[in-house]
Amino acid sequence: MNVKLTFKREDRDNQAVLLRVKGDVTIHTSPRLREELKPLFSASMKEVHVALDDVGFMDSSGIATLVEGLQWARMTGGHFVLSGLSENVRDVFELAKLDTVFDIEDSTA
Repeated sequence: MNVKLTFKREDRDNQAVLLRVKGDVTIHTSPRLREELKPLFSASMKEVHVALDDVGFMDSSGIATLVEGLQWARMTGGHFVLSGLSENVRDVFELAKLDTVFDIEDSTA
């Protein structure tokens, strides 16, 4: 398992941002994901997109971090979108029945 997690932030405009995540999201790396996500949520940021195209594995701590992101978006009146889920990651969301809670797109537009 890859313990390194990297991020690339792409500001789409002053109200939308895309965060590309690369690596495995585990109990060891999910705190880094949380550190990257939390500052993105503000009253002025209307859309936060998280591209998971380069995430091959995610454990429950990663899922919990994304649930936090969804809660932050709701508290600030924003929209939280996940995209590019690998089959393994999508399976975890489906098993937890979170695929109906999150807005999930096939790939990053």
